[in-house]
Amino acid sequence: MSDEKPSNFIRDIIDEELAAGKHSQIVTRFPPEPNGYLHIGHAFAIGVSYGIARDYQGKFHLRFDDTNPEKEDTEYVESIKEDVRWLGADWGENLFFASDYFDQLFEWAKGLVRDGKAYVDDLTPDQMREYRGSLTEPGKNSPYRERSPEENLDLLERMAAGEFEEGKKVLRAKIDMAHPNMNMRDPVLYRILKAHHHRTGDKWKIYPSYDFTHGQSDAIEGITHSLCSLEFEYHRPLYNWFIENLPVPSNPRQIEFARLNVEYIITSKRKLLQLVNEKHVRGWDDPRMPTIAGLRRRGYTPEALIEFCNRAGVAKRERVNEYSLLEYCLRQDLEDKALRRMAVLDPVKVVIENFPDETEWYEGPNHPADESRGARKVPLTKEIYIDRDDFMEDPPKKFFRLGPGREVRLRYACYITCTDFSTDEAGNVTEIRATFDPESRGGSTPDGRRVKGTIHWVSATENTPIEVRHYEQLFIKPDPNEVEEGQTFIDNLNPDSEAVLQAFGELELKNARPAEPIQFERKGYYALDADSDEHRLVFNRSVGLRDSWSKKQGK
Repeated sequence: MSDEKPSNFIRDIIDEELAAGKHSQIVTRFPPEPNGYLHIGHAFAIGVSYGIARDYQGKFHLRFDDTNPEKEDTEYVESIKEDVRWLGADWGENLFFASDYFDQLFEWAKGLVRDGKAYVDDLTPDQMREYRGSLTEPGKNSPYRERSPEENLDLLERMAAGEFEEGKKVLRAKIDMAHPNMNMRDPVLYRILKAHHHRTGDKWKIYPSYDFTHGQSDAIEGITHSLCSLEFEYHRPLYNWFIENLPVPSNPRQIEFARLNVEYIITSKRKLLQLVNEKHVRGWDDPRMPTIAGLRRRGYTPEALIEFCNRAGVAKRERVNEYSLLEYCLRQDLEDKALRRMAVLDPVKVVIENFPDETEWYEGPNHPADESRGARKVPLTKEIYIDRDDFMEDPPKKFFRLGPGREVRLRYACYITCTDFSTDEAGNVTEIRATFDPESRGGSTPDGRRVKGTIHWVSATENTPIEVRHYEQLFIKPDPNEVEEGQTFIDNLNPDSEAVLQAFGELELKNARPAEPIQFERKGYYALDADSDEHRLVFNRSVGLRDSWSKKQGK
């Protein structure tokens, strides 16, 4: 991976401001809502904000935007902290919650009311939508807009005391109901919500809106650059209006950039939650999910994700990145990191008829390009397993694996020649018989003859039984939201996104550790799954050695 710092329009802005002496230190933040697990799009956003803070020797804050207690949970808080930490983003002592500022926000809201810049509205949600107007039609003022500051302040205090039912009243900013930007048409600042908060308990009966909370939290923390995705561009005038009309201690600048989009992936929290709740996946950390937890469980590394995000780049316009680029970044990273092991995923037995009734041990490197990582011992016995596709009954001339009368090399071990085979009633090969050349131990012979084929194998009697889970994209369309009339994104789920195989691996796989990447030789990269225990080892395929998906899709 490249150590070169990325260049983009955000960094250009910061360079100009630093040159002008506008800041003494850059401070950025990542403000997730604790209502779900982080996904690959969040990884991109974290990389942008944390990368800038790191490269400019500034500060990075992790702040939870916990203003909606009905959907938030400490489970999400802890998972987010784990994900951010795993990605390498260090917030140090700068961990905050928007709920830390609820008292201050309420005081500022009362200040807006006293200044005649906010009012309590009794319109129903449907009436508010009607009064708001449209993109082509201006809104109209609420009949409650001209209440006196004294009356509004009294009503707001009574709202906070829990006197009114949910939906009966809201506090709105008094800006301009004819404003061309609909976010400026008297937005809601507080709504009544009698819900238990995971941090403040039952103290509050009203909760601030995201727009009212976000910029003020930035200002309290001294954030210099509030970096967010493009959909917040139309919220920026409101962000600035609050900063200008409240006695905030600093003046952060909001800058928007295009979010990360990837083929075959959805990043809508609502839709991801639907996949979990309807059990289309095993959970938030299912290896098919685009969540950071799911990618980590599948065997992705933080370095691979960061490299992918760097290659995707920061831009001002939305674009879609190819899924193959994501897999490429993972392969590049795992090539250097992964231990090599042999595993047979679709086993057929081979009996080496002239092999002694004993176990011989052969040595294979843990990594062919790094001798410092040592080697492991692999047992060869009279009976072995090979993969079914390494044998053909009537092989073509350019098939360089095993077939009747064909000789191949067993990786690290010796040469064997097929002498016969058996099939069942359906014609499936059930057993292969072979002989070995005792002079070929170690993988070569005194006469120097060469064989063109080398196959991997495991002992049929000294091995590690394993469960192997192969994953493909969760959706069959590059844009999962592209549906026919009457369909939803659920109709684009890939029915073949998971395949579970019962397989055999070499003995050394018993020592596999979580988060330790392994290459099953000639098959792909794998990671030990959390479902593993002392009775069962489960491995997830992180990525194949080649891009088989695109070929199958006819790309």
